[in-house]
Amino acid sequence: MDCKRTLELLPAYVDQELGLPEVKELDDHLQTCPACHSAFVSQTTLRAAIKQRATYFQAPIDLESRIRAALPKETDAQPGRAKQGPRYWGSWNWMNVGPVLASLVALIWSAGLYLATPSPNQRLAEEVVSSHVRSMMVNHIADIASSDQHTVKPWFNGKLDFSPIVNDLSTQGFPLIGGRLDYLDHRSVAALVYRHRLHLINVYIWPAAKERQTAIQTASIQGYHLVHWSEEGMRYWLISDLDPQDLMALARILQAQAQRVPG
Repeated sequence: MDCKRTLELLPAYVDQELGLPEVKELDDHLQTCPACHSAFVSQTTLRAAIKQRATYFQAPIDLESRIRAALPKETDAQPGRAKQGPRYWGSWNWMNVGPVLASLVALIWSAGLYLATPSPNQRLAEEVVSSHVRSMMVNHIADIASSDQHTVKPWFNGKLDFSPIVNDLSTQGFPLIGGRLDYLDHRSVAALVYRHRLHLINVYIWPAAKERQTAIQTASIQGYHLVHWSEEGMRYWLISDLDPQDLMALARILQAQAQRVPG
C-alpha cells in the first residue's frame, strides 16, 4: 500500500472501520513509513481531543414545565350541559407546540448520542481486542522472541519512556514468549507475550498518569477474555481466549509483582 492510499484510509483506520485485510496492509505500511506514522499519530491525537472537549447538548431546565404547559387539559362543562370528556384538540396551545417538539427532538437526539457513545474503558477494550487479533493474524506476536527476561526487558530500553516489569513465569505455568511494541490509548505501550498450554496471552503495560491504583476488572468481547487494573502508577491489560480463571491467576501474579517493586 502506498502513502496516498494510506492517507486516504487513515480516518477509517483510526475509527476502526476497515476490514482485516486493509488493516494488515496499513499496519505494515505504518511500521515502515515515518511520514504516514506521524499522520496517524496526529489523527489519533485530534480524535481524542475532539471527544474529550466536544460540547454536548443539555436539555433546558424548564423543558418539563414547557411540555406540561402544552399538554391538553380537561375543561369544565358549561352550565346546563352535562360534563363531557376531555377535549384534547381544542385545548392545545398551538403556539407552544413547535418549540416543545423541537426540544423533544433535541433531547431524544442528545440522549441517543449519549447512549451510543462507548465509555473510555469500552473504547480501550475494543483497541486491545483489535491489537490482539492483529498480532496473531499477521504473525507479529513478538519483536523480540525470547523466554529470557534478561533479554526481553533490556530490549525495551530507549523504545519507551518507562521500563516494564518483565519476568519469566514458567514455574507458575505461564512461560514468557517475548515482547513487542504496540500502540494503545494514543501512546506506545509494552506488550509482553505469555503462554499457558496452547493459549497465547498478550499483556499490555503503560503508565497511568491519573490512576495510582484501581481494582481488577474483567470483560469478554468477541470470545476473548480481558482483565485490567492499575497498580503503582501503571496500567495493565491482559487478553486471551484462555479460561477466565487461569487469566485471573496470571493477573494476580503480575499484580503481586508490581506491589513488590519499590516505588
